Amino acid sequence: MRVFVTGATGFIGSAVTRELMAHGHQVTGLARSDRAADALRKAGITPHRGRLQDPDSLRRGADAADGVIHLAFTFALGELPPGRLARVFLGGLPTALPKRVMEELMRTDRLGIDALGQALQGSGRPLVTTFGVMGLAAAGVQATRPATEGDGPNPASPGYGRALNEAAVSHWAARGVRACAVRLAPSVHGDGDTGLVPQLITAARKRGEAIHVGDGANRWAGVHRQDAATLFRLALEQGTADARYHGVADEGVPFRAMAELIGRRLGLPVRSRTLQEANRQLGWFGPFVAIDNPASSDRTRTELGWQPTGPSLLSDLDQDAYFAR
Repeated sequence: MRVFVTGATGFIGSAVTRELMAHGHQVTGLARSDRAADALRKAGITPHRGRLQDPDSLRRGADAADGVIHLAFTFALGELPPGRLARVFLGGLPTALPKRVMEELMRTDRLGIDALGQALQGSGRPLVTTFGVMGLAAAGVQATRPATEGDGPNPASPGYGRALNEAAVSHWAARGVRACAVRLAPSVHGDGDTGLVPQLITAARKRGEAIHVGDGANRWAGVHRQDAATLFRLALEQGTADARYHGVADEGVPFRAMAELIGRRLGLPVRSRTLQEANRQLGWFGPFVAIDNPASSDRTRTELGWQPTGPSLLSDLDQDAYFAR
């Protein structure tokens, strides 16, 4: 297949493109700069110049492809059109600014998905998007069972904002696109990790302690980057319209175990904090540290034949690469 990939140079995207090419697919990657285009060429990927904020460039990339994997996400507010930027900073009370920022970021993502879907409409070609299983868990609530592929996004989750764009999967699936979503574990780990776990390590260094909330029994799911890349390929090749697949290998690692490992590797104390204290220390990240988010991938494994083989979250985290400055 000719596959158009957004986010092709990212931590997950670069693994996905390698996986696709290793299985005979031809890959075109979205490139927003000459530097990104050069990096794609060196990796054997055809660059397609464009940006998430430029729907026409996305439509052109998807129109020339047999399938699309959409991984890119931008936090670049400065690239918004003037009218949307004014809505963020002048559209209400300062206390609601974070909410308006998130709404505009989500709108950029949704407009991008819609541009890709428009190009694929009525063709039956695949469009694989991504979300996180953390959007299924309510803040401050102990889960009674692991979240499954059949569960919908939870409005009480701190990760719900991006979940709203899951509606785009159903929208385009009803319009002749084989659209599906891969929901990733909160920790997609491996060499070069730039996600939530490195942020925990940075925060521990800065504060001089590794923290967990309460007794730290709340759980995070995990998946190795290569296993996630394999799942994206399988979803592209075999996924069904309007399906949700879970990129989860470790169903639920107690957060305290992660904090203790970080504390041991950094030689720092491990302390319990209240949610309010975690919020003060970590800002927007605080609620995620406290969330109980076990998740199952049983249906995904059965339907796609996906079998993760990479190291576990804790064994991968206990490597020097995570703690090298």
